[in-house]
Amino acid sequence: MTDYDRILEEIITKFFRRTCRLREHRWVNNDSEHAFRCCINLAKEIHCRRTGDVEYTCSHIPLITGSTAEFYIEPMLSCVSDVDIMHHASNQLAIPAGYTPPTQLPGEFGSLVELYEIVDSLQFPGYVYLVKSYLLTESVDDDKYNAVQCERIVATIGSSDHGKRRHGPALVKDQTFGPTFAASVFGISSAYTFRNVDNVFCIRCLSWPPQAADWPIRHGNHGWPDSATVDRVVNNGCDVVGVAHRQCRQDEWMSNHQCRLSFSRAEIALINSWTPDQQIVYHILRRFVKTGRLTDSASSSGTGTLSNYHIKTLMLWACELKSRSWWTGDSNLIRICVELLNILVCLAG
Repeated sequence: MTDYDRILEEIITKFFRRTCRLREHRWVNNDSEHAFRCCINLAKEIHCRRTGDVEYTCSHIPLITGSTAEFYIEPMLSCVSDVDIMHHASNQLAIPAGYTPPTQLPGEFGSLVELYEIVDSLQFPGYVYLVKSYLLTESVDDDKYNAVQCERIVATIGSSDHGKRRHGPALVKDQTFGPTFAASVFGISSAYTFRNVDNVFCIRCLSWPPQAADWPIRHGNHGWPDSATVDRVVNNGCDVVGVAHRQCRQDEWMSNHQCRLSFSRAEIALINSWTPDQQIVYHILRRFVKTGRLTDSASSSGTGTLSNYHIKTLMLWACELKSRSWWTGDSNLIRICVELLNILVCLAG
């Protein structure tokens, strides 16, 4: 490496460190405001349901996921390209197979809750089936839930597409957002934004699933994630989303019934525990993917395209296996990015 290259890398590193502000020290930005609007629209929807002779209403509880929730830095060039929302119904809950039905639930759940057991698919790790097994009814006397067994039925997840595009478990909608609050305050009349909204319906599981039982207890050599973050992740449980394994999508029954465990809540907690430099590295790598340089080279070699998922997995792996000194010892962020890309090439090769 020449002195010119070294100086250039140091200039770029200083630029990112000085311009990537911490979002917690600023007002809500446009990206998060768009996501909040989507959540409000989902939460306002009330649905009528009937179980036997009982009629009741349920609502949807939204969660902002994806880049908007993961990043607490705000670069000059936004790292958010769309709005990602997960939402679960207030009348549905999942538990791992063999677990005892809960007697108490968070306030977001209604007085009548359908309870599904998560049954492992065996062939494909992380893929499961949901079997409707119980009906939980809240007692007016002590606010506890009583479980009654019902006919066991393998369930399907999701709603009708209504003409929307599908991307994995998400329904994708092109949406126009009007002026944000900040634009209205400053009189910016042309502040209209066009975004893809990825809307993922899920069924909430309040328990950490046995399929991932080894994650909280496996030995970490470098103290990441710390015990507080691990506890926060485990206590948040997981979600179940409706998408089949790629080898099962041609089978009509499995394509409609197979599901996948989602750890989006865990990813948000883990990524928000990163240092600002780690978040900047994540941002730089994502922007590099988005420019097409990585995706083009991957396509030409016949290895398939790279995505944010691959970069996220690479970063989570590196944060766990690399020491803190590896991240802090070299003040050159570009050099860290290059080394991570070299690791990715070796893993893919």
